[in-house]
Parts: sequence; structure tokens; C-alpha cells
Amino acid sequence: MEIVSEVPAKKTKRLTSVVWNHFERVRKADAQYAICIHCKKKLSGSSNSGTTHLRNHLLRCLKRSNYDVSQILSAKRKRKETSQSPIGQSNLGLTSINYDDGKIKDEILIPMPLKIEMEQKKEDINQTINLGSVKFDQERSRLDLARMIMLHGYPLAMVDHVGFKIFVKNLQPMFEVNNNGSVEIDCMAIYEKEKQKVYDAIHYLHGRISLSLDMWGSPESSEYISLTANFIDEDWRLQKKMLNFISLDPSHTDDVLSEVIIKSLTDWTIDRKLFSMTFDDCSAYEIMVFKIKDWLSQNRPLLKGGELFDVRCVTHLLKSIVQEVMESCRDLIHKIRECIRHVKSTQALLAKFNEISVQVGISSGRRLILDCPMQWNSTYMMIVSAVEYRAAFCLLQEHDHSYSKTLTETEWEWACSISGYLKVLLEFTNVVVGNKYPTTNIFFPEICDLHIQLNEWCKTPDDFLSSVALKMKLKFDTYWSKCSLVLAIATILDPRFKMKLVEYYFKQIYGSAASDQIKEVSAGLRELFNEYSMSPSSFDQDSNLLGGSLSSSSGGSRDKLKGFDKFLFETSQSQNISSDLDKYLEELVFPRNGDFSILNWWKVHTPRYPILSMMARDVLGIPVSTLAPEVAFSNSGRVLDQYHSSISPDTREALLCGQDWLRIEPEATNLTLSYSSPMPLAVETS
Repeated sequence: MEIVSEVPAKKTKRLTSVVWNHFERVRKADAQYAICIHCKKKLSGSSNSGTTHLRNHLLRCLKRSNYDVSQILSAKRKRKETSQSPIGQSNLGLTSINYDDGKIKDEILIPMPLKIEMEQKKEDINQTINLGSVKFDQERSRLDLARMIMLHGYPLAMVDHVGFKIFVKNLQPMFEVNNNGSVEIDCMAIYEKEKQKVYDAIHYLHGRISLSLDMWGSPESSEYISLTANFIDEDWRLQKKMLNFISLDPSHTDDVLSEVIIKSLTDWTIDRKLFSMTFDDCSAYEIMVFKIKDWLSQNRPLLKGGELFDVRCVTHLLKSIVQEVMESCRDLIHKIRECIRHVKSTQALLAKFNEISVQVGISSGRRLILDCPMQWNSTYMMIVSAVEYRAAFCLLQEHDHSYSKTLTETEWEWACSISGYLKVLLEFTNVVVGNKYPTTNIFFPEICDLHIQLNEWCKTPDDFLSSVALKMKLKFDTYWSKCSLVLAIATILDPRFKMKLVEYYFKQIYGSAASDQIKEVSAGLRELFNEYSMSPSSFDQDSNLLGGSLSSSSGGSRDKLKGFDKFLFETSQSQNISSDLDKYLEELVFPRNGDFSILNWWKVHTPRYPILSMMARDVLGIPVSTLAPEVAFSNSGRVLDQYHSSISPDTREALLCGQDWLRIEPEATNLTLSYSSPMPLAVETS
């Protein structure tokens, strides 16, 4: 018996139905078959059989659940209906709309209704349409759209844009896009839900939190204030959550600011959990800080008498020092800018300058650049490039008589020194912006290096440079007086350094007076540790954790011995105070290596240092910088965009806080969120 193999059928006529995109037509002897490319099922492929049975199979084929059947069937109908219209004559379908057309007809934006030539089981469903083996959920997709708008900061009005409507209708014809008013309501609902999650996370936190305050501006000169909670959670992960974004009255005072902050503390019930506040200006807010500390002390004494409460933004310190340099050297920087602008004014002059550079032996690959005055790091790069071509600029006047902006030898020396100042500030700023979630301990070496450099710069014999250095030092001293203790304690809690790093730097900074300063830091450390040891909350936390571990094994005996646990804690308290902190300081420092994580170290060593670890978690969570990386090098502050500044205060706060809460950063937080993975519009049914 001869075996007849299956061979592709010769297509006697063109297969016009789009259903044939999912079948292969083969011939076996005198019969023709259609083989599904998804499940390999063989159906009749004769031209007399039509395509209705093939469509029916596609609706049931589980192998092709990722395809949208409605688009397959509507495509043929659309092509047929548009073949006799002006649009059809130009072969323009739903997915190929010309955006350059002056007017788009409404029927193009609305997909054709789905009509399947088969007996379908009619189901009464609410906002859910079944297409074979897939289910489209209108409610879920509507909330996904609202989340997307909040997460990426899109304007609410985008849902009314013609281009967006076209995109959505082509992607999923069954999705009904609401207007921006309805989307705003959805965003507010998401905001309230996420706000409750943040509230619960803070409320059930055993440790303390630190707030950071940041001032915002707008193109209309309006002012806003944002409050962000910073804390280390139970898994020793650093968390940052924006709590409020508040519009301020143009005539606001420190009294108004203090009332706004106190109201936020009350609304979030975090007044008894507050460890510190970080402000974005090193010399302002004194009245406001005093009022907030006074209000907090009425309910619960601040740790160490509030000495660690007032922290200032180190990035703002660096920017203020840079601005002092720029202002003092304004004329010098202007001359450098004009020199470079003159050289780059024509191609012939630039070529001549390059020839001079080669003659004097300048082989630098760096090119002359003009700065953007609003970005101080670009001004630094401009000065550096000019200093490298100093010799060429000095000879340029001999070849170009129109060049009259040349610098004197003294000015070139100033430029060289100023570039050195700015380099130190630039490297410090890079450390700040280079750490997405920086813990407090990393800043002490940087701030001490800057302190040593300023001391040296103030000793320069040049009157101009020494005057610039003294102005820089004055701003630095204000910051150092407020923040040196908390930064020193944070670095002591780094097991790689402990007291050794404080001793190393203080000897260079204070010289013969270093011992007194070291004793002051040590006394502050022990005083803070003693307060944690005496705090009832620390015992309650440990006893709760202990009780949770004993309840399953000892049953009712746990309640009977609860009083004994407290008695044991009180009678051995003095021994614990000395053994916990002293044991940590007496042990050898941990070897320094590149992949060290201080939070992981304390997480592992919490059982060994139960009280000290609680203190470390609160201290290491203090935000040392409040400014975002994108404004660290800017000569201006944070500015709200035109859209967000034009909407209502409540909606603005909901969108900006919601954006912060919905932001997905698994590499930093390792959180598993309900929206952390893609949520398809179509899901398989069971």
C-alpha cells in the first residue's frame, strides 16, 4: 500500500479571509485540510466548507489564548466596509490613521461591533466580556490607567487626547476610556488606599522616623512644602515615603510653617515616633524649629534634649558654598567665559588657537567649553578647560589684536585655585547624588575632609583667595555646629570605624584640642544609649518579640512569667547598659571591603546588641540630604511643573504623594507589591 504524504496544497485562488493567518492548507490525496498552527488540529480545508468552522475553532483553541479574536474578525469586516469608502480607497484602516489629517471622523475612533457567525451562549456579565478563552476586565483596566497616570506624572487630560483614544481603541476595542474627571476620582481613590498602607507601615513600626522638609517653587512664584518620612523598617531596609505636599500662602512666616508641620505630625500620629527633622537651609527656620521642639516636648521629651533633632541638608550646604565662590569670583568667571566665547566665535580663530596650543606643547584632549550659568558643575568644567589652555591664551593676543579679554598672571593663579576648590565640592556632591538610599554613616569622612581642606585654604597668603575661603568656612561652621555630633555618632555605629575614625579626623581638625572634642562625642553617644536603655518602648518591643516566640511553645506559662521578665530586665539593667555598648566598642573593627552593607550587618547582629541595634536603626535612618539629584548642581531649587501647579491643592497632593508611593524600585526595597509585575488587560479564565 502506497503511503501518500501530506503536501501543501497548490493555492488555486487567493485565500482572502484573515482566518487563514492561523491555518496551513495542505492536500492529502484528493482531500484538502486546514491545520491549526497553534494546536495542530486538522479540519476541513475545502473551499466548499467555508471558514465558519475555522473561526469557531479559533475561539476555542487554548493554544492561542494570547491572541485577540475580536481584532481578527473585525479586521476583515472593516476592510470590506471601507473598500467602498474614500478611506478604503486609500487602504487606511483602524490601525493606520493619518495624524496629519485636519479632521478625523468619529467612526474611525470607534471599533466596529463584534459579530461572530456562530451560535454563541449569551451570558449576563457585568463589565466583563468573554472572548473565547480570555476575559477583559473593564474595572481593572480603568484602575491600571489611573495608576499609570499617577506613577509617571502624566496629566489627567491625556485621556481626552485624540491620539490616546486611537491607541487604546486599537489596542483593546472593548476598553471604555473615561473622561479626566472620572480618572481624577479613580486617582483619589488609589491615593486614599495607598495612604492607609503608608499609615499602617509607620504606625506598626517599632523604631522611630525622621522627617525631611523640602521647599518647592513654581513658574507662578507659588511656594510649596513637602514632608517625607525616612525610616528603617523591620527588615532593615531604608524607606522614604512622602507624607504631604502642601501649598503655602505667599506671605507665610515661620509661625505658619510650624503650624503646617505640627498639623501633619498630628494627622499622621507620628509626634511620639519622631527622632529628627532635616531642613534644606543651614541658617533659616530657627523660630520654626524652636516651636516644633517646644510642642513635641510637651508630649514626650526629645532624645538627648533635642540636641540631635535639628539636622540640615548637606547638599544645600555645598550649593550655598558654591554660590559664595561664584559670587566672589563673578568678574573672574566672566572674563574666562568671554575668552572662550571669543576663541569660539569663528572657525578660523578656533583653528588658529589650536595651532598655538600645539606650538606651546598642549596635548590635552579636553576641548574648550562654555558653561551653562545655571549649572555650577558646567562652570567648573569651563574653568578647568581654560586653565589647561592657559599658555595658549597668553600667546593669543600676539596673533589676534582683537583679543582684549586676556587674564593677568594673578588671575590665572586664582582660576587654578578656584578650580581646586570646586573640584572638592564636586566630588562631595557626587558622593551624595551617587547613593540612591544613603545611610547617615557615609557622610562623616566626606564632611571631615572638607573641614580640613577649608582650614588649609584659609591659610593661603593670597588675600583674595583667603577671603573666599573664609566666606566658605563661615557657612560650613554653621552646619558643623548643628550636625557634627549626629554624623559622628552615625560613623561610630559603623563597625568598620567605631571610635577610631572620629579620633583620626578630630586630631587633624582640632590638633591639641582633639581629646576634649572626642570626649564630648563619646559622652553624647553614651547619653543617647542610656536613654534607649531606660526607654519603656525598648523593653516593650523586646518583650513582645520574646512573647511571640514563646507563645507557641510554652502556652499559658508566658502570661504567668511576664512580670518576671520585667523584673529581670530592671534588676540587670545597669549590667546591660555597660555590656552592650562597651562590648561593641571593645571588639575589633570589621574589615573594610567594597560590598559591605551596614544595614545587613546590624540585621545579623541585632541579637548580640539588642539595645544598640535599636539606636543604630534610628540614627542610620536620618536623612542627611533633602535635595533630589537633578537639582544638586543647579543654582536654583526644586520647581513644580506647569501642570501640577495649575491643579487643585488636594489633587496635587494626591498625585505627587501617590507617585512617590507607587514608584517601583525593587533593587532598593525588594518589596513585593500588587502592581510590581505587569498586569495584562486580558487574563486566562479557569
